[in-house]
Amino acid sequence: MDVRKAAGVLETGSPSPAQLAEINKLTKSPLTADEVYIFAVRLCDDQPDRDLEKFSATALEQLAPMFVGKTGIADHAWQTDRQLGRIFAAEVVRDEDAVWLKAWVYMLRCDKTADLIREIEGGIKKEVSVGCAMARTTCSVCGADYGVCEHRKGVTYDGKLCVAVLEEPTDAYEFSFVAVPAQRAAGVVKAASDAQSAEVLRDAAFGRAYRERLQKDVVRLGLVLDTGLSETLLRAMVRSLDAPQMEAVRSALAEKAAQLFPPATQLPRDTDETDATDSAFLI
Repeated sequence: MDVRKAAGVLETGSPSPAQLAEINKLTKSPLTADEVYIFAVRLCDDQPDRDLEKFSATALEQLAPMFVGKTGIADHAWQTDRQLGRIFAAEVVRDEDAVWLKAWVYMLRCDKTADLIREIEGGIKKEVSVGCAMARTTCSVCGADYGVCEHRKGVTYDGKLCVAVLEEPTDAYEFSFVAVPAQRAAGVVKAASDAQSAEVLRDAAFGRAYRERLQKDVVRLGLVLDTGLSETLLRAMVRSLDAPQMEAVRSALAEKAAQLFPPATQLPRDTDETDATDSAFLI
């Protein structure tokens, strides 16, 4: 799942000697402090956005090193002529209001970036968005994979608002200057639209029920075949699969179960003889 999370520019200026050393780890030729302009950004946080989604604190910790070395562009346009800067450091900040990801970005001071630097200093360019890939989304109410449980974003259950929690980042792509971020402090602009018709919602409900049934079948077969895996581990493994993968696993396990435990006939035999192996069970 690709996501876009947005926030804004925080601090600006020239690099310190320590910061310049980190920047030069990413360059082919050493730069001087006079050649470099730096600024810090709040990339994303653990607060619900307008789409009722948020990053988990653990996901932010995992994302921090992934963003080091990633490029900065404009409007998420993945083109070399849109490259504006590069992240040279990132860290997770914890304050009273939120847990958030702070990144330091460097740019070259040149004719190409002069206008952008003036716009940053003047407060015109301040909203930024990040692109990253997340492997999992969970429900903030029960912790299950979002879409599998009965809880829905925006609904309050026993005083707790349901939001989708973005978990397990697999990659960080870039950060970008954007005009209108979707989040209040850390927005999201997804690669695919979240708009859904009534028909899609009905299909989604059916899909959730079908997925839950598939999960139960796979876990049951795994236990029947005595794979050595606990029920808890089987359930965790199944949650990471999509529906086609679960169907394939269920089919393979069912075929194996049929080989090991063929159905017994319910018809009486034509002979009155009784197998010796069955005699111990006769009363």
